[in-house]
Amino acid sequence: MTEHPTRSDQDLAYFDERRSAEVVAARNGAAADARTAEVLGTLVRHLHAGIREAAVTPEEWLAAIQFLTRTGQICTDWRQEFILLSDILGVSMLVDAINHHRPDGATENTVLGPFYVPDAPRYASGENICLDGKGEPMLVRGRVIDGEGRPVPGATLDVWATNDDGFYDVQQQDVQPANNLRGVFTAEADGRYWFRTVKPRFYPIPDDGPVGELLRALDRSVNRPAHLHFIVTAPGYDRVVTHIFMPDCDYLPTDAVFGVKSSLIAQTEHVDDAAEAKRVGLPNPFWRVDWDFVLVPTA
Repeated sequence: MTEHPTRSDQDLAYFDERRSAEVVAARNGAAADARTAEVLGTLVRHLHAGIREAAVTPEEWLAAIQFLTRTGQICTDWRQEFILLSDILGVSMLVDAINHHRPDGATENTVLGPFYVPDAPRYASGENICLDGKGEPMLVRGRVIDGEGRPVPGATLDVWATNDDGFYDVQQQDVQPANNLRGVFTAEADGRYWFRTVKPRFYPIPDDGPVGELLRALDRSVNRPAHLHFIVTAPGYDRVVTHIFMPDCDYLPTDAVFGVKSSLIAQTEHVDDAAEAKRVGLPNPFWRVDWDFVLVPTA
C-alpha cells in the first residue's frame, strides 16, 4: 500500500520563507541521530532567525562564505583559525562555562587556547621553564587543595606561556628554544608546588588572517592580557583548564577571547631582597605570585 504524505508533511515539503527552519528540520529521516538533529536544529533556527532579522543580502552571505573558506585555508597543524574564531565570538568560553559549574571557591575554568602542546618536559619543583633568558624573573608558588583545604598530593600542573616578546614557542620555531616556557610539575606531599619563570606580558592573538580582519572591522582589541596557562589534574578530581592573570595589565577588561574571570586575577609582589633571591635562585629583584588551585571531586 502506497503511503501518502500528510497535510503537515506537504506543508513542509517545499521552501517557505516564514517557516524556513522547519522545512530544513523536516528533511531529517526517521533514523537521524537524535542529538545531532537537536543541536543542528537549534543552530539552524537561530541562524535563519538572525539572517531574517538582519535582512542579509546575497552579497553579504557570499562574503560570509568566503570568510569561512579563508578561515579553513589558513589552518595548519599548529594554527587553528577556527578555534580562534570560536574564541573571539565568546563561544569557546560559553561552551566551557555551561559544562563546568563548580562550587564557590573552586578554581574556575577558562579557554584552553590554540597553542597548548601535550607532552611538555617534566621538571622537578623549583626548576626554571624560561629557556631564552628574556623577561623579568618571577617565582610562582602555591598549593593544590580540595574544597576543604586538604592537600592533593601528586597533582599534575601543566604550564605554558609566551616569551617576553609575546610569542609562544610554536609560533617562533626557528627563534625560540623548543618547549620554551612550557613544563609539567607535580605537587608535593603537602600539595605545594613552585617553579621559576618570567613575568608574562600581554600579546596579540594571530591577527594576520580572517579573524584579525573581523576584529579590525569591529574596532576590537586583538590583545590578550598577560597570563600563565595551566592544566591541573589529579585522580578523582575534575580537570581544571585555566589561566592566572597579572593584575597590572591594561587589557584585562578587553581580552580578545573573553577569557578573564575576576576570580582568576592574581596578586603579584615585587621582591627586592638579595638574600631571598639567592635562596630561590633568581636575580634580584624578582616578581612573586602565590596561587592555590582548588579542585572539586569528579561527579
